[in-house]
Amino acid sequence: MQEALTNVLKHAGARSADVRVRFRRDALEVEVTDDGAGAKPGAGGFGLVGMRERVAVHDGELEAGPRSGRGYRVRAVFPVEAVTAP
Repeated sequence: MQEALTNVLKHAGARSADVRVRFRRDALEVEVTDDGAGAKPGAGGFGLVGMRERVAVHDGELEAGPRSGRGYRVRAVFPVEAVTAP
């Protein structure tokens, strides 16, 4: 997700970015959103490809794409064993 924040600084022209970490019963979720211009059509690069590969190594899933309105969102979800209360 460091790459997502790097992309905000290098490409988005954003005024702000939010990072959210959620600990769910069955997963760890990390989300980076910004209010920038988003990716330019046809923009090349390997940032998202690399993120997707690194998340997949840990059996996770990555979603990335423009937000409705303005901005971009990258979200990774990593499965964990269910946590039960003692």
